[in-house]
Amino acid sequence: MMVGAYEAKTHLARLLDEVERGKTITITRHGVPVAQLVPAPGVRQRTIEETIDALKAFGRDKSLGPLTIRELIEEGRRY
Repeated sequence: MMVGAYEAKTHLARLLDEVERGKTITITRHGVPVAQLVPAPGVRQRTIEETIDALKAFGRDKSLGPLTIRELIEEGRRY
């Protein structure tokens, strides 16, 4: 992914999120590459299985309270 220096400056937080996910971002100045944002050495990404397990664990102790999924869907359709 390539971005201009101005965009990199104004959207640094979003770009860091992308790098955290494993992407490499090249920063350009007037269309010429001048720098790269890359994941830090030693940073290990989760495997798909680890991510799925983490999502399942996250949902285990969560509750909708008295609401059902159907009620939430219907509520969303009213707006």
